[in-house]
Amino acid sequence: MDMLLEALTSLLTFESMLTVLIGVSAGLFIGAMPGLTATMALAMLLPFTFSMEALQGLIALGAVYMGSIYGGAFTAILINTPGTPSSIATTFDGYPMARQGRAYEALAAATIASVVGGIVGVIFLLILAPPLARLAVAFGPSEMFWVAMLGLTLVASLSSDSLLKGLLGGCIGILLSTIGVSPVGGESRFTFGYPPLQGGIELIVALIGLFVIPELLTMSAEGRGALPDGGALRKKEVSIGKIARHIFSKPANLIRSCLIGQVIAIIPGAGGNVTSLVAYNEARRFSKDPKSFGKGNVDGVVASESSNNVMVAGSMVPLLTLGIPGAPPDAIILGVLLMHGLRPGLDLFTQSGVLTNGFILSMGLAALMLLPVGLLGGRVIHRVVIRTPYYFLVPSIAMVTILGTFALRNSMLDVGIMLLLGTAGYFLRLIGIQAAPIVLGLILGRIAEQGYVQTLMAAVVDPIPWLRLVSNPLSMVLAGLVVLGAATALVPMWLARKGLLDKVDANDRGGSS
Repeated sequence: MDMLLEALTSLLTFESMLTVLIGVSAGLFIGAMPGLTATMALAMLLPFTFSMEALQGLIALGAVYMGSIYGGAFTAILINTPGTPSSIATTFDGYPMARQGRAYEALAAATIASVVGGIVGVIFLLILAPPLARLAVAFGPSEMFWVAMLGLTLVASLSSDSLLKGLLGGCIGILLSTIGVSPVGGESRFTFGYPPLQGGIELIVALIGLFVIPELLTMSAEGRGALPDGGALRKKEVSIGKIARHIFSKPANLIRSCLIGQVIAIIPGAGGNVTSLVAYNEARRFSKDPKSFGKGNVDGVVASESSNNVMVAGSMVPLLTLGIPGAPPDAIILGVLLMHGLRPGLDLFTQSGVLTNGFILSMGLAALMLLPVGLLGGRVIHRVVIRTPYYFLVPSIAMVTILGTFALRNSMLDVGIMLLLGTAGYFLRLIGIQAAPIVLGLILGRIAEQGYVQTLMAAVVDPIPWLRLVSNPLSMVLAGLVVLGAATALVPMWLARKGLLDKVDANDRGGSS
């Protein structure tokens, strides 16, 4: 407690508060730009931290990290373009809400959910770091395989029009994930004799291509902006208090999403994209009105944004306790810690407890700062998107996406892949194959393949090698969740096809009346 109080005192200074405010604002702007990821934001900030004290440098990094993860929700909601990979699930309901004239409602819900998620993640980190670190160590290759499979059950949820088309999109994504060097064997696959393809398809490149380019082509073809006239802000129907009451009136969604975000965040390599997708899937599965998801249900936005903001502090658990970055941006924070002579482990919480607790508390302050900065920034960005004619908006977004794609690895190949995937995504959209299942397959295909192959390689001497996938209680629980997730998504579809679902609903209504 003495260390916490001393850390809080060092944090509540004008310099620290200003650092958090500037960091959150800069992170929000960077996160809202397609192609500029949280990792890139921290990398750009890194040189400026060399001249800062250790605590101020870490405060700046934590604030930018928190702001950039949250900033991805703005473009996800307003132009159907995830600013960061962790905002993919936000597009599912956020953009339909914007199309219905509820853009500011979606932005406000994302802001409140992000604040709650950020604070919950900090509380978990302060109180439960050691036991959560031990849980992170328990996730081996077989557990990672089942986590990926759990995420892939979301394909059925994203295929409200046609399950076959959703599965086809997921398969396309899995095939794209196999391009390049094998994650286990090291052999080159599907490079067509072109060595630069050995690096595979970068996730953010595919994300920009499959989400941004089809939307730009649609806007150009239809001669409209990102939102129709109905997308304008309707102040009389929007109240922050009303939105907050709606969110907190369903605490189960918030609690479940935060818990999912925390558990997945501590698994190195999973990242916020998997976190938000799984949380969205569970919110839809436990909802009383699952059919409204994907059509503008605010609970979908809340689930996605609360879970991916828990990840910011949650991924620090393995970093600060074990020295293992839970997500790519954490590797930069690890470098700053080592640069100042700070080694992850028990000593970080004892000998350097004031600095460590100050850094953790600063992320909680950054989460609180999202509320004023986000609500003010939401109004400004929303009005810009609404009022900008499409013939200015389309080329502006196109220029930013091309520059952002090139800046990832200074590669024109990435730009070419992005444009190729975007064009293909536009025509796939015309035949009913959406981008979300493709990106889902690309993200989870690599994780599933690596977990599956490593598990079977370790079980090569076993009589039945694949039984190693369910060789411990944690694997069995995850496998059961996969079966349950698939059943709850597929059984209603089967009942609806047989015409039994309508009869059940009618009987329920008759009984209740």
